[in-house]
Amino acid sequence: MKVAVISDIHGNWQALESVIADYQMECCERVLCLGDLAMAGPQPNEVLDYIINRAPNWTIIQGNTDKMIAEFDLKMYDKMSKEFPIMANALLDDVDIISQDKKQFLKELPPRKQLMIEGVSVLMVHGSPRRNNEDILPNMKMSEIQEIISGETDNLILCGHTHVPCGYQTLSSQTVVNVGSVGRPMTGKPFANYAIIDFDNGSFTVEHREVEYADSLAADIIRQRGFEGANDLANQLIVPVLRHF
Repeated sequence: MKVAVISDIHGNWQALESVIADYQMECCERVLCLGDLAMAGPQPNEVLDYIINRAPNWTIIQGNTDKMIAEFDLKMYDKMSKEFPIMANALLDDVDIISQDKKQFLKELPPRKQLMIEGVSVLMVHGSPRRNNEDILPNMKMSEIQEIISGETDNLILCGHTHVPCGYQTLSSQTVVNVGSVGRPMTGKPFANYAIIDFDNGSFTVEHREVEYADSLAADIIRQRGFEGANDLANQLIVPVLRHF
């Protein structure tokens, strides 16, 4: 069974649309979504509309920014604006335009989920098994990865959050896969990232994928949202940040 694993859509409908077309072409039978659905992107409502109404074969967990939207208050905004003013302004605008029923949907998403797929035990988390905002990045020491997943027994641990794909085969014979970001990659290339995992009778293979999408259109749409910093976020879709380690 082929399964598409996506994360960090961040309201980018153009990127999501291209990823959907790609995984459908690859005959994926289900989708695992690791959260951060809406915040700081071109079209958060359109993305949420699709996920809520037209994604019956999706299994979804809550990302850290989903929790922010669902539990927003002005103390959160004030704290974020001191360190990340553009993201704080985006969050404030998201909270204004996203309807209450969609916020409730985000609030009710589970923070993690365990599944059994063709004899493989799978753990879905957003950041790490310990925290929804903990980074699992390329080139980490194996001892760090082992500490992060300590106490977890699943064969395959899936995560996102960092917007950079990577993977580890651990000393405990567990596999950790960060699938990167659909809607706001930090790989230096303007391609949506996700992974396809092919499960087969207790084993699996992982393929990281890059998908071209209408990044210029997405950038134009986010510019039109008009909050302070929207133009900066738009430019980052055209020339994505390359995250250094």
